[in-house]
Amino acid sequence: MSSTFFFALAGIGLFVLGLYGLIIYAHLLRKILAINIMGSGVFLVLAGLAHRLPDGTADPISHAMIITGIVVAVAATALALVLMMQVQHTTGQAVLPEKQKY
Repeated sequence: MSSTFFFALAGIGLFVLGLYGLIIYAHLLRKILAINIMGSGVFLVLAGLAHRLPDGTADPISHAMIITGIVVAVAATALALVLMMQVQHTTGQAVLPEKQKY
C-alpha cells in the first residue's frame, strides 16, 4: 500500500466520520466539531494526492493551499462558535429544535 493511497483512505474515513457526526448529533458544538473533522479529512486527501515533483517531493503549491485552507477553517470555526454562543444566549439552549410534524 502506497502512502498516497493510505493518506487518501484515511482522509475519506475522517470525512465519513465527520459526516456521520454532522447528521446524528443535534448539539451545535458537536456539529461544529464534526465539520472540523470533515475539513481535516479533506486536507489529508489533498496532501496525499498532491502532485509529486521528479525528485519525489510534493509540490509546495498544494501545501500552501492546504495551509491557507486550515487558516480559513480556523476563522470559520471561530465564527461558528460565536454564532453558537449567540443562539444559546437567545434561546437558552445549544441544541437545534426538533422539526414539528403537522
